[in-house]
Amino acid sequence: MHNFSNKIINGDCLKELKKIPSKSFDLVFSDPPYYMQIGEKLTRPDSSKVNGVNDKWDHFNSFSHYDIFSKTWLSECRRILKDNGSIWVIGSYHNIFRLGYHLQNLNFWLLNDVIWKKNNPMPNFRGTRFTNAHETLIWASKNKKSKYTFNYQSLKCLNDDLQMRSDWTLPICSGKERLKKNGKKLHSTQKPESLLHRIILATTNKGDKILDPFLGTGTTAVVSKKLGRTYFGIEKDKKYFRAALERVNKAKKIEDDFLDTIENNKSKPRVPFGSLVELGIIQPGTTLFDPKKKINAKIMVDGSIKYKETEGSIHKIAAKIMGAESYNGWTYWHYNMNGTPVLIDNLRQKFILDKKF
Repeated sequence: MHNFSNKIINGDCLKELKKIPSKSFDLVFSDPPYYMQIGEKLTRPDSSKVNGVNDKWDHFNSFSHYDIFSKTWLSECRRILKDNGSIWVIGSYHNIFRLGYHLQNLNFWLLNDVIWKKNNPMPNFRGTRFTNAHETLIWASKNKKSKYTFNYQSLKCLNDDLQMRSDWTLPICSGKERLKKNGKKLHSTQKPESLLHRIILATTNKGDKILDPFLGTGTTAVVSKKLGRTYFGIEKDKKYFRAALERVNKAKKIEDDFLDTIENNKSKPRVPFGSLVELGIIQPGTTLFDPKKKINAKIMVDGSIKYKETEGSIHKIAAKIMGAESYNGWTYWHYNMNGTPVLIDNLRQKFILDKKF
């Protein structure tokens, strides 16, 4: 029996993906070869060498060869994803449009393309093109009907209470985070932890299972471990795998007390006050009162409440009393339980926890 939890392996993803059970992962993050087709060495104006992506793993015989490779691993990832799972694919202009084409042909449902704008990109030394200052990510659900995870409120909080846009300005991997050997970059396309932090925070929940079929030096596994997610990574290159293993072993999970995120309002079950009346959880005729016990209202048989000569919902009557356009009646009205004033919202929360709907 294979173990696919909190583990990374050295192997070919085209072979290893076939061993993973269907519908077993919540998220796939994939950073596949870009097929950049660099045919000659790149140099700076001073004739020094540019360490671009010229690795053997990025070489393919043709576009047809690359397409077969891409369709194979994407098909396996779709099989492995749970029905409500989603996938992230990152690439450059060399390959991202081909990957998007294959994603759609395999019936993934495209949700967003995200531009990762690098605030410290490598310049274009020859001066023959624009500086490549971004990479593109495609986020897609398994199918059109998937109820995928999107932690909207957490992303908004991360962005100073503004909606998170689809253009992200983040630095490339550098400094102490960048792995080097003998003064040279160990991996030519190592991704920064900040990028994976945002992706994992946005589209998974604590305990979710994350797969990375092109693990590289282990960034996905490291961030998954820190954020309390379960990870499984595959890396073909032995030196990258060894570096990833060392990074993952050193990574420490953030304490559970600090892993909670803001719950999305849309993910909360909607419970009408009238449902509590219908089910007999609170009775018609019960007196509701404000926090200061100065205002009283009576619950009617249809779930409305009556205050003096005015009838309406718990929210409408609370708003009228407070002189506001709208007001949350759940956190305004109280009822008497054995001599103790209790918010009616307590009834709603108990109702949700008991899974009575």
